[in-house]
Amino acid sequence: MPVSDDPLARERAHLTSSRAALRAMREDVEALDIKDVTANWVNSMVLGRQIEDRIKALADLSHTPLFFGRLDYLHTTQEGQRFYIGRRHVHDADGDPMVIDWRAPVSQPYYQASKKDPQDVGLRRRFGYTGGDLTAYEDEHLSDPEELERTSRLLQAEIERPRVGPMRDIVATIQPEQDGIVRSGLSGTVCVQGGPGTGKTAVGLHRVAYLLYAHRERLARTGTLVIGPNRSFLHYIEQVLPALGELEVKQATVDDLVGGVVEVRGTDEAATAVVKGDARMAELLRRAVRSHAALPKEPLMVVRGSRRWRVPAYELEEIVQELMDRDIRYGAAREALPQRIAHAVLVRMEEAGEAPDDRVQNAVARNTAVKAVVKECWPPVEPAKLVLRLLGDAEFLAEHAEGLFTEDEQKLLLWAKPARSVKTAKWSAADAVLVDEARDLVERTHSLGHVVVDEAQDLSPMQYRAVGRRCTTGSATVLGDLAQGTTPWATASWAEALRHLGKPEAVVEELTAGFRVPREVIAYASRLLPHMSPGLAAVESVRENPGSLEVRPTDALDEDVVAACVEALGHDGSIGLIAADARISALAEALAAAGLAYLSPGEETTAESRLTLVPASLAKGLEYDYVVLDEPAAVVDGEPDERTGLRRLYVALTRAVSGLTIVHSAPVPPQLAGA
Repeated sequence: MPVSDDPLARERAHLTSSRAALRAMREDVEALDIKDVTANWVNSMVLGRQIEDRIKALADLSHTPLFFGRLDYLHTTQEGQRFYIGRRHVHDADGDPMVIDWRAPVSQPYYQASKKDPQDVGLRRRFGYTGGDLTAYEDEHLSDPEELERTSRLLQAEIERPRVGPMRDIVATIQPEQDGIVRSGLSGTVCVQGGPGTGKTAVGLHRVAYLLYAHRERLARTGTLVIGPNRSFLHYIEQVLPALGELEVKQATVDDLVGGVVEVRGTDEAATAVVKGDARMAELLRRAVRSHAALPKEPLMVVRGSRRWRVPAYELEEIVQELMDRDIRYGAAREALPQRIAHAVLVRMEEAGEAPDDRVQNAVARNTAVKAVVKECWPPVEPAKLVLRLLGDAEFLAEHAEGLFTEDEQKLLLWAKPARSVKTAKWSAADAVLVDEARDLVERTHSLGHVVVDEAQDLSPMQYRAVGRRCTTGSATVLGDLAQGTTPWATASWAEALRHLGKPEAVVEELTAGFRVPREVIAYASRLLPHMSPGLAAVESVRENPGSLEVRPTDALDEDVVAACVEALGHDGSIGLIAADARISALAEALAAAGLAYLSPGEETTAESRLTLVPASLAKGLEYDYVVLDEPAAVVDGEPDERTGLRRLYVALTRAVSGLTIVHSAPVPPQLAGA
């Protein structure tokens, strides 16, 4: 077949060949016969699952470009000088690469190279796609001093491409400052402070994908976890990692992490939740758990056959005291105690001329008299029952809260009506975190290799501790924006948050370049910063989109909000109608009366259904091409205090990618009105 002189035709031919090669790779895996290579059914099941996962990872997503860029090196020790950069590695029948994984070292200059630092790249080519079809390309000759540096038109178009469906990956648009965070090592914890539109969530997810590429075997053993603020958010981001071929990353909320022991059926007033989330609760629980251990008062007599072995009370006291002083977990100490006592008995046996072995020691440890001492000195503690007693027994709480909590704070902690049992108690989400803390004091929580926690600014100190327990032997990526802290217990600083997480040595990176929210919109929202997060730098948007912001006063609020939604639906992409939670039912009726179908947060948008009605409390982390914001003053008034209300409004104002229309009948908050 003759080679075309048209560069675009040649690139399309390479795309066709690469798709065929990927299909062949998938068919090779599908054709594997494992009947004769597995020793037993367990091995067969494990290998079969690995093959299934490999087949899924090799899926060719028809509307997702197989490669999005090309690097032509001037000099290289690699075989060949041209590399196509894509979402996953693809090779031909001879094993030669046709597409290089974006995470490979040879791909890094695609994101990092510039005119000032070309990194031996002669040509960087970006590709434009419509659906899965390659439709355009754009070249940068990085080593040519005559060519001026310019903003990539295709890169800008990819950033601004309308959003329908769940969040997508950003491998084609990762910026240099984002790439540095994505490729940071596994051993260290990274905290990313990023304002709206800086891509912090995408950076965190892509860091997971990179770490799985660079440390696959280790993380396959230890596991990875992404923690989000709510189910709607997790549903929104859930397709990013599978699109990159990563299928094994679990996703959860903090409530999911600490759930399973007690059923959450109740809620706390804000003041109570703040106290329950305070880091002092950890010491309160530690005291309460440790209070169950007591020194023995009587000697021990162990009868074996015709012999009696006596351990005096002072020696038992020394054994118990030594375990107390070591401050190991309560359950571990309880398991160690009978063995320590048995060892003391075996010493006496040896002094009497006997030669006991480990079997004898284990038998002594199970002796009825030894068990009685253990039960007396180190009785079992059930975490949920312990917390139940703390929250329901004023005397027990006061005994252990002395010097930690004031009387008023203790009153906030106590239930108005003590529950009779763990099952009948109306546990709150904050209570479940306390039970999780108590459980860890008794028995060590399993640690993962890497944990990502998004919207971390909204966690309480006790929630940070719950997350930190899941990565005590691993690392973490902490993502958030202090200006978007909308809980009464929102963290005041990342240094404080990281200390509660158990990662005080973490590196804090700040993303200040906005790639999503138009400059006009972010500038308007940033008027709120001095009033709610003084000292925090405003995001500098790199996107100019004149006319992207419109503020409409009205006397017919519901009617004009519906009209704004109809107008927004005239554009391509997703539409979000964001309103104070108290306004949602009225707006739902207005939309229904106008014949406008709408989705709830978490439901996937499609080409036919693009309008989502979003309570302001669930807007965080979501994004829409066009946003209609209903009554800003109601968003502020819906929160317990002004600072939290302004932060909630800041979140709502910054969900738009292409345009924001604000419709209001009451005056906009004065912090916004002043310019």
